Amino acid sequence: MSKGKLYGIGVGPGDPELLTLKAKRLIETNDVLANPVKKEGEVSTAFSIVKPVVDLSGVEVIDLVFGMTGNSGDYWEFGRVAGDEIIKYLSQGKNVSLVTLGDVSIYSTFMYLEEYVRGKGYETEIVPGIPSFCGGAAKARIPLTLGDQCLAIVPSAKDNPMVAEALDRFDNVVVMKAGKSVGKILEMMRERGIGSDRMTVISNVGMPDEYVGPVAEGREYGYFTTLIIKKNAEKGE
Repeated sequence: MSKGKLYGIGVGPGDPELLTLKAKRLIETNDVLANPVKKEGEVSTAFSIVKPVVDLSGVEVIDLVFGMTGNSGDYWEFGRVAGDEIIKYLSQGKNVSLVTLGDVSIYSTFMYLEEYVRGKGYETEIVPGIPSFCGGAAKARIPLTLGDQCLAIVPSAKDNPMVAEALDRFDNVVVMKAGKSVGKILEMMRERGIGSDRMTVISNVGMPDEYVGPVAEGREYGYFTTLIIKKNAEKGE
């Protein structure tokens, strides 16, 4: 019996209409759709995005538990356990789709298990999706870069010191996973003479409670919050 293939599929930032044609085709034609969750019975955000626009009538949907501890070592272990679960289906010749928010290559849990599954001799493929910061920049109608400007993409988790370094060195900074750090990052901007008007908040893009706009100090922002900070604005003459 031939082995099945694992597909890591980026579903975009939240709007189901931003799902690519390739992603839709593969999800509908593969045998199994893995729903990555923090605990059994949950509906992942990625799954809720694809469900309204794909036909799952012939697809087996499984939960794939992948905890969020913030510890990289834990993620490799979660990847091994999840990989073993997926291999059960691949060894039966079944193709498996695993959906993930945004793009698969950007802070995605899929990459932890992809290496493990591939190392066990199974074929894998990555299907890119639209990253949240690209979707957010489009919503806000702002360029991420212009001319010879540079762009840094950093996570704010665990008080990442690279946020400060990015603000010092780059024209444009995208801070991901920033929901709990907005106030702290505003203070870092003030220390560097960067006005709060240079920050655009991208929260829950494509979801019912979407917010795209200027920062409102004191407001609480959820986990799916990205900040776009543009130190220098260019205007046409």
